[in-house]
Amino acid sequence: MDEFVKLDSIDLKILDILQRDAEQQVAQIAEQVGLSATPCWRRIQRMKEAGVITRQVALLDPQKINVGVTVFVSVRTSTHTQEWFDRFTATVDAIAEVVEFYRMSGDVDYLLRVVVPDIAAYDAVYKRLIAGTNLHDVSSSFAMQELKQTTALPLGYVL
Repeated sequence: MDEFVKLDSIDLKILDILQRDAEQQVAQIAEQVGLSATPCWRRIQRMKEAGVITRQVALLDPQKINVGVTVFVSVRTSTHTQEWFDRFTATVDAIAEVVEFYRMSGDVDYLLRVVVPDIAAYDAVYKRLIAGTNLHDVSSSFAMQELKQTTALPLGYVL
């Protein structure tokens, strides 16, 4: 298990700000947390080096890039060998429309979140998914409305 990184209240404020808007200048962040720019920059660098901040990305509007349909795909398999897992993982990794991929507990073995422009595009994704591996059951659910979506992680659990 990964070790927790010791973070204080200023670090948490910095992380909260960065999760909402990582484009802010260090001086702006420093002002919001009551530091000068250099100590704030050092804290950000320390959190990057420690792996707390893993990357900074641009978040895109799915509608504006024509992938506004979200599909949750539940996969069950009757095969649990390493060879099967490696082949299935490679198949999923090769499908750009799969934006999240989880191994699950319970009745479903794997859960995928897929983004596509329409049902026909999802059908093509589905065909690539089942062609690559032997699957017991694949169930697809189309999101009708997005009610909450965030990339910001809750910071209240930090030790």
